[in-house]
Amino acid sequence: MITELFTQYGHIWLVVLPLVFLGAVVDSVAGGGGLITLPAYMMVLPPHVAAATNKFAASFGTLSSLLRFLKSGKIHLPVSIAAAVGALIGSPIGTQIQMYISDEWLNRLMLVILPCVAVFLVFRRDLGADDAVTPQAFSTKVAVQAFGIGFVIGGYDGLVGPGTGTFLILAFTTVLGFSLLISSGCAKVVNFASNISALVVYLLHGQVLFAVGIPALLCAICGYQVGAQMALKGGGKVVRSLIFVVLGLMLVKTGYTMVSPRLMAAFGGS
Repeated sequence: MITELFTQYGHIWLVVLPLVFLGAVVDSVAGGGGLITLPAYMMVLPPHVAAATNKFAASFGTLSSLLRFLKSGKIHLPVSIAAAVGALIGSPIGTQIQMYISDEWLNRLMLVILPCVAVFLVFRRDLGADDAVTPQAFSTKVAVQAFGIGFVIGGYDGLVGPGTGTFLILAFTTVLGFSLLISSGCAKVVNFASNISALVVYLLHGQVLFAVGIPALLCAICGYQVGAQMALKGGGKVVRSLIFVVLGLMLVKTGYTMVSPRLMAAFGGS
């Protein structure tokens, strides 16, 4: 049985599994792991199956990281839940808006936003740096702010997608004054809620390839555990460093998406 599976899917596992582990490590710390994992799946699987299988592994990997953060006390659960509710409402709205906006316009917008976020982080070196900071008490005002964060960034998730976890971390830190470490923990709750809602749809349509998804899930869990350990041990410095990595990956991906059709047209026409 295992020999047959390896014969049929071994070449896919060799491509996907190492990158799933790497993406899970990055995602657990700073978000944005999908920038690594989704292209890995798409190299060897049809787009819808790739997206569905990616979501299957990421959902349970995120849950394992979430539980690790929760056990360490680095998640503000009421804020996380309020933000998760906002994200579940905002994400479908973002998806609907996407249908009326061209990909080129979205890419141009991202090419402006990403460098601005990077510059902001360079000049705000103290942002969320104190891992010992105590989150403010939960109140109606905090609940509304958290819901707003989830709604807006959930809308971004539906509209654009990549880097959602990273922007959640930055929003929790900037708006609510959380440390980067606690913000990373809170982002896991929102991501898990969003992932599960999407996964249910994929499962109902039978898009998940379990022969790839189950091994990937195991690699994702291992990667998320390693990433959570790195974040909890290294604190805000590790989170901050990997946020820059994710922003760089997003910038490269966006630039490539805009340039590649022009290059293909140029070479095709010559």
